[in-house]
Amino acid sequence: MKPSAFDLGGRRALVTGASGGLGLHFAEVLARAGAEVVLAARRMETLVTEVERLRGQRLRAHAVSLDVTQADSVSAAVARAEALTGGVVDVLVNNAGVSGQHFFLQVEEAEWDTVVDTNLKGAYLVARAVARRLVERATPGSIIHIASILGLRVSGAVAPYCASKAGLIQLTKAMALELARHRIRVNALAPGYIETDFNREFFESEAAKKLIARIPFRRLGHLHELDGPLLLLASDAGGYMSGSVLEVDGGHLCSTL
Repeated sequence: MKPSAFDLGGRRALVTGASGGLGLHFAEVLARAGAEVVLAARRMETLVTEVERLRGQRLRAHAVSLDVTQADSVSAAVARAEALTGGVVDVLVNNAGVSGQHFFLQVEEAEWDTVVDTNLKGAYLVARAVARRLVERATPGSIIHIASILGLRVSGAVAPYCASKAGLIQLTKAMALELARHRIRVNALAPGYIETDFNREFFESEAAKKLIARIPFRRLGHLHELDGPLLLLASDAGGYMSGSVLEVDGGHLCSTL
């Protein structure tokens, strides 16, 4: 039987921000598609628990400690990922991110730095470390940045987040241009509002219900609805895609102003 184009057997994947939410879900999706997955985040205790759960399902998973804002931590985590999997990481999901919570006039420098350093600088540091290893070993790879529809349009009280995600989308395109010669594809996945354990309570509020009413689908997205786009970008099924931004938002970006 011919293998699926979405098959990731033989691939080694690193997922940042994988202690919960989207990152943990992405790691499990890649593992179920056949990849050996390294979950990375600062909360090592949580990672270890999740890795044990995945291994209990006969999936290949490992945990590494990682602070994406620190170059030394990034270098150590990528090296550790290679040691654990026995080879170069050839699928990277740059998912680590934070949002901030103040309107622009109330945003202090510390909040700005935390959001931009995590969402944009962190993605650059991890992608650079992985890409350098791929180039050194003449190995093709796929780098997937988790952006947001707020990198393409805006919402109130998250100015640093919007700026960082817009920068991440442009970084995706710049990297795609420069790394194509090395057979490294770089794309972005831009989710809209996706329901998770972290935001479920908020989306039951009246303010959130008004937001949902502006989505053409009139509902939040579900985690599993990101699986296909993620696997497309990670696998040979998307082999001719680079510099692309996949919007998964229930038509939200098409809504009227």
